[in-house]
Amino acid sequence: MFKLDNPQMIYLFALVPLLFFLYYRMRRWKKRAIRQFGDPGLVRKLYPSVSISRPGLKFTLALLAMIALVAGLCGPLIGSRLEEVKRKGADIIIALDVSNSMLAEDIKPNRLGRAKQALNRLIDRLEGNRIGIVVFAGEAYVQLPITTDYNAAKMFIESINTEMVPTQGTAIGAAIDLARNSFTDTTRKHSAIIVMTDGENHEDDAVEAAKNAADAGVKVFTIGMGSAEGGPIPVHSNGAVVGFKQDNSGSTVVTKLNPVMLSEVASAGNGRFIRATNSDDGISLVLKELNALDKKEFKAKMYTDYENQFQYFIGLALMLMLVEFLLGEMKSKWIAQLNLFQVKNKGDQ
Repeated sequence: MFKLDNPQMIYLFALVPLLFFLYYRMRRWKKRAIRQFGDPGLVRKLYPSVSISRPGLKFTLALLAMIALVAGLCGPLIGSRLEEVKRKGADIIIALDVSNSMLAEDIKPNRLGRAKQALNRLIDRLEGNRIGIVVFAGEAYVQLPITTDYNAAKMFIESINTEMVPTQGTAIGAAIDLARNSFTDTTRKHSAIIVMTDGENHEDDAVEAAKNAADAGVKVFTIGMGSAEGGPIPVHSNGAVVGFKQDNSGSTVVTKLNPVMLSEVASAGNGRFIRATNSDDGISLVLKELNALDKKEFKAKMYTDYENQFQYFIGLALMLMLVEFLLGEMKSKWIAQLNLFQVKNKGDQ
């Protein structure tokens, strides 16, 4: 098992492309300055001992040293002992809407981004509960089966986007049915489904699906992502917004939260409807409801000991920096004297 002790340090890797860009710009400026001074070939003859390749090699070594240093600062941890432990908690499956309407920016950064932020906060406070993830648009798919591996859950959440379900739509009922059938326990008295969506259901009877889940002992909670005023659906190309989705008449489509339908689904599922806003994602209220669920004891295999591997990366960084420091920008005299590729005439022998 691998995880990071200081995951916030991973943002320092953003310095790598920045430094590479600055070095590239510096090299171009240097070549331009040499051309302005005179013929590049003649200028190089004025400085025969200056190496052309060594500055690039020194920069590469320095860049690799920085990458190794940042990797060490992240504190890579590797699980060293796997044990079977007993835990007590509830089973929770998140049904997350990934339809295009979740790209609307009426709550920031957008509905899907806000939902992913809320899920990460929820996972940080689960305390022993097991979690699974179902994604849905026009169809529903299991993204992550029930697990106690919170790190894996966060990695799956990070990868979720609106392109992972090929069929567009909002099949909330199908997502609830799939989530209900994904629970491993037969009684399901300690199970809950949390549907995170804007509530624009166009595919099936979500209320009936929630009622079926409640009859099986599974509570259904809904979190409304969006505002009553709504917002347009951005159209992206190469990572940039190039316009907004339009209907057949050419008018901009405005997607709005449907709190009435989400309240009906939650009521049929013996749960509660919670509305997310820019200031409150509703996770605190969800956790209060989850803590009231019946808990069961289950066995789970977990890594109980982790060994920090930062010293190997720091050592590698120091070694690379030492090599970079000792490597001068001048040509090595003893290598130059080898004349490995010099062709001798017969009269010179």
